[in-house]
Amino acid sequence: MELTVEGIRDSIGAIPDYPKPGIIFRDITPLLQNPAAFELSINTLKQRYEQTGITQIAAIEARGFIFGSALAYAMGCGVTLLRKPGKLPGKVVSQSYDLEYGSDELQMHENALTANDRVLIVDDLLATGGTVVAAHKLIKATGAEVEEAAFVVSLPELGGEDKLQQAGVACYTLCQF
Repeated sequence: MELTVEGIRDSIGAIPDYPKPGIIFRDITPLLQNPAAFELSINTLKQRYEQTGITQIAAIEARGFIFGSALAYAMGCGVTLLRKPGKLPGKVVSQSYDLEYGSDELQMHENALTANDRVLIVDDLLATGGTVVAAHKLIKATGAEVEEAAFVVSLPELGGEDKLQQAGVACYTLCQF
C-alpha cells in the first residue's frame, strides 16, 4: 500500500499533557522512524519547491535541521542554520522576537546569505509563528529573497498561519492538527 500525505499525518505521535497538563505534544519521532513517511515528507516538499530556484534552506533549530538538511540534499542546495544565541562560532547577525512570557533570539552567520539567494525557511512545526517571523526578518535583512516557509505540521488554533500572513510570509504545511 502506497503512503499518502494522510499517512504522514497518521505517523505523527500525540503525547498528552506534555510539556504541561492540557497540551498535546505532536511528536515527529514516529515519522522519522518510518522510512516511507520520512521519504514522502521530503519528496512532497521537494516536488513543491524544485522548480522555484531555491539556493538555500534556512533550517530553524533544532528539528528544522532534520527536515531542512534532507530537503537541501534532495534539492541540491545549501543549508543555513538559524540558531539560538551562543550556538554559532564567529560573527553572527541576530533577530529578537517576543514569546508569551519574555523574548528570545535567532542568529545566523553574518555571511550566510546574500542578495543573490532565494531561501526556503523550514521547520518541523508551526505553532504561534513568532520564530518564523523572526527568521523571515533575519533573512530579509541580508537582501535575500524568501520564497516561503514550509512545515511538516501546523497547529492552526495557535494562530501561527495568521501571524505569518500578517507579516507577509507565505507558508505551506503537509498536515494540520
